[in-house]
Amino acid sequence: MCLGIPGRIVEILDEDLLLAKADVSGVRRNINIGLVHHEDERVEVGDWVLIHVGFAMSKLDEQQAHATLQALQELGDAYETELEELKASRIE
Repeated sequence: MCLGIPGRIVEILDEDLLLAKADVSGVRRNINIGLVHHEDERVEVGDWVLIHVGFAMSKLDEQQAHATLQALQELGDAYETELEELKASRIE
């Protein structure tokens, strides 16, 4: 099963390369924000985004992010597997 996991943007690393650092349940990883950071929509520090395989897929409000995290935690193994894959990922 593939999941998108909410993460909070903690740093914009490179606007030209569209890289940011996100915190996902205590795991901090570099992610690509190219799908959600453009002329019509900007990603800022503190924003929540839905992350899948190192890419921010969409922006979320804080309430949506927390509700999604709670639902994912209830899934158990699938959520834990996705977190492990996130910990092992690297986008530089």
